[in-house]
Order: sequence, then C-alpha cells, then structure tokens
Amino acid sequence: MKIAVVAAAGKAGRKIIAEAAARGFEVTAFVRRAVEIDGAAKVIVKNILDLEKSDLEGFDAVIDAFGAWTPETLPLHTATSQHLCNLLSGSDTRLLIVGGAGGLYVDKEHTTQLFQTPDFPADYVPTAQAQAKELDELRKRDDVKWTFVSPAADFQANGERTGKYILAGEEFTLNAAGESVISYADYALAMVDEVASGNHIKQRISVVKA
Repeated sequence: MKIAVVAAAGKAGRKIIAEAAARGFEVTAFVRRAVEIDGAAKVIVKNILDLEKSDLEGFDAVIDAFGAWTPETLPLHTATSQHLCNLLSGSDTRLLIVGGAGGLYVDKEHTTQLFQTPDFPADYVPTAQAQAKELDELRKRDDVKWTFVSPAADFQANGERTGKYILAGEEFTLNAAGESVISYADYALAMVDEVASGNHIKQRISVVKA
C-alpha cells in the first residue's frame, strides 16, 4: 500500500509514518523544509497549499497531519484540508485527517461539543473551533473519501505504545478508567489501521486508550 503524509515533520506525522513503515507500507512524506523522516521511502519538500493533483496521484491514502495553534494560522486547518480535497476530488484515494478532540459531542443529540462545556480549557478553544469548522466543511464534500480521526482529550506526545485502543465515534468517550487519553503512538496505530481497513468513509471517528 502506498500512502502520503503531508505536514509530515510534526510529532503526529512522524509517529504515523513510523507505524506505516513498520507494516510494510511505502510512505512518501511531504514537508515544508528539508528534514530526515525515519521510515519514509521518499521525502518531498513542498508546502501543502502548493501541492498539485499530480503530486498525489497513485497513492491509496493521503494523511493530513497539519496542525496550527496561532490566531493567524488557525484558518489553515480548513484551507489545507479543502485544498487536499480539491486535489483528490473524484478519485479513489482516501483522505484521512488528524483531527482534534474539542469538537466531539458530549450529548447523544449532538447539540453540544466538548469545547462548549464550562471546564474546557480556554486556551484550547480557538484551535477546537478551527478544527470543528474544518470538519463542518469536510461534511459538505461528497466527492472525496475523507475520514476525520479525533484523538482523546489528553493527547500524549511521549506516551507509550500499548498496541490497544478503543475505536469510538462522534461522541466524547471515556475508557474503563474514566479517562480520555491516548498516546501519539497508539493514535498512529489507529490511523494506520484505518488506512488498512478502508472503513468509515465520510465519517468522523475517535480513539481513546483501552
């Protein structure tokens, strides 16, 4: 299986590439600046918004690991994923997005999102809102095989790889210990499992430590 990871130089992107390479996938990493990426068969230096349709031809899946946290860059969550959608429109190549937890629903009616609750950290609200908007725009696309993968609320960059996780859906989910936590390594496992299975087309899913 051939996959591309864009914005591959970040922690999430690197973990996903390492996991995919360990499975024998052929991985191409797209990065803004020249850098070594362990596990990548090829590294291409090109900004996401400069990518062209020909850059993404021949891949079974494209994983968007883009992240932004400053006010001026937050709109790029939507801009970058919509650009990738435009490039993949009408193709069989899947688009999988590294999402956020803030937009998960906390009620069965799907009227209240996690970032709208009183205890949600104020510093993270703008990012959560940006990724919620990104997902809203993805839902409008019937021409792309997208999947939005939300991590648990406590997304641990240096957490251990347990090799186990709970696959959930649109609603904020706690594990048996009452926690919403997952390591980047286990998230990468879930992401690569999703690539391999081909499930949850045009859906948002979430993952939490088992």
